[in-house]
Amino acid sequence: MFYRENGQFKSTYREDQQILGIRQDRWFIFGLIAFALLVVPYWGSDYMFRAILIPFLIVSLAAIGLNLLVGYCGQISLGHAAFMAIGAYAAYNIVVHFPGLNFIVVLVLAGLVSALVGILFGLPSLQIKGLYLGVATLAAQFFVDWVFARVKWFTNYSSSGGVSTAPVEMFGWTIDTPMEKYVFILVVVMVFTLMAKNLVRGHIGRSWMAMRDMDVAAEVIGIRPMYAKLTAFAVSAFYAGVAGAMWGFLHLGSWEPAAFSINFSLNLLFMIIIGGMGSILGSFIGAAFIVLLPLALSQALPLLNNLGLKVDTAMASHLEFMIFGALIVFFLIVEPLGIARLWAVAKEKLRLWPFPH
Repeated sequence: MFYRENGQFKSTYREDQQILGIRQDRWFIFGLIAFALLVVPYWGSDYMFRAILIPFLIVSLAAIGLNLLVGYCGQISLGHAAFMAIGAYAAYNIVVHFPGLNFIVVLVLAGLVSALVGILFGLPSLQIKGLYLGVATLAAQFFVDWVFARVKWFTNYSSSGGVSTAPVEMFGWTIDTPMEKYVFILVVVMVFTLMAKNLVRGHIGRSWMAMRDMDVAAEVIGIRPMYAKLTAFAVSAFYAGVAGAMWGFLHLGSWEPAAFSINFSLNLLFMIIIGGMGSILGSFIGAAFIVLLPLALSQALPLLNNLGLKVDTAMASHLEFMIFGALIVFFLIVEPLGIARLWAVAKEKLRLWPFPH
């Protein structure tokens, strides 16, 4: 088989600690990045950029942030879209009050604002856990929705309650077309994915996973619960804030507080359950599933109607929720670590082929 590591010897500690230890994995990832950067921008249509690729990349970044908190640190969050809303409105107010600021700086500042709020709402995790912590983060969702809907300062005193953004400018480059937005978002997501992968492999990620597996034992061996939990909330909220700023500026263009509702938070949770908790790859798989399923159902409706099965739009939306629910139950029972774990098992079998165990 092609997927073998025979003859790939590691002679240094640096080589042994590579993120992609097998040469074939490196080839695949580098080829995928080259294809995404060099081929897709000239081959994809505006519809593909607007409806598929841009939403997929942004929600993947938000799912990575949620996965760092839930999958790696074991802290439940049911209101993560609130941190995306904070990032979006923070970026909007930064642009309004400081026009001409580089958009990369705007993204970082919006993420930092979201991280500060994430630390604030992460304080209950020092005393409560499990379902009670989930309810506390759910309260954060409702509180943020109320603040952005009622406090007019955040919307620059807009009479309608919604906000609109101008085209993004950076280093004299106006990011206006769908292709340009896709390229910019892709680069940002790649950088943040690499950062997340190195975080979970370092001492911070190990402290998160120790808290997730057994918090009492982690405290006994010297890990500080307050530091581990609050850093997880801060980093997770930072990722969500950056994703929310890009969602507002580069995908929606104009939005209202309802754009970051509780349904958005639940969809993020569905992504990491289906894709795989405690897996960076699982965040991308889950995001792809959530983004593509509604489009697949909309394409399947004419086929079903041609076969004599009358399915209206309302039924299709309910069918979407039914499929999500069935898959969540399936993965929680059969494979709690999601599709990413099935992919890892398949790779292990390929490495041992023709003698799989």
